[in-house]
Amino acid sequence: MDNFKSNFSFFQISKKLLQTLTAFSVALLLFAGSDALAAGKPKSSSPAEISIQKVSINKADAETLAASLKGIGLKKAQAIVEWREANGKFTSIDQLTEVKGIGESTIKKNRALITL
Repeated sequence: MDNFKSNFSFFQISKKLLQTLTAFSVALLLFAGSDALAAGKPKSSSPAEISIQKVSINKADAETLAASLKGIGLKKAQAIVEWREANGKFTSIDQLTEVKGIGESTIKKNRALITL
C-alpha cells in the first residue's frame, strides 16, 4: 500500500509539474510570438511618436541613398551621386528628375524622406 501511495503522490506531483510547465510554455510562446510579430510589422504609434529618418541628397553616399529611399537601388543611387559630382549640389528635390531613371513618381514616393 505504501508503494501505491508513493506512486500516486509521484503521479500527482508530475501532473502538477506538467501543467505548470505547459502554462509557462504557452505564455513564453505567446510572448515570443508577439515580439516576432512586432519585428515584422511596425507598432502602431501616434503621429508624434513616428520618426522619419531623412536623407540628404547632397551629402549621402550611394549606399545610404539606396538603403533609405523607396524605388532607388544602388545603380540609381550611384547615378544621383555622379550627377551631384558633375553638376554641384541639388538646389531642389524636383531637380532629381534630371538624373537618368528618376521620375516624378519616385520623387513623390520619397519627398518626405529627402532633404537637400
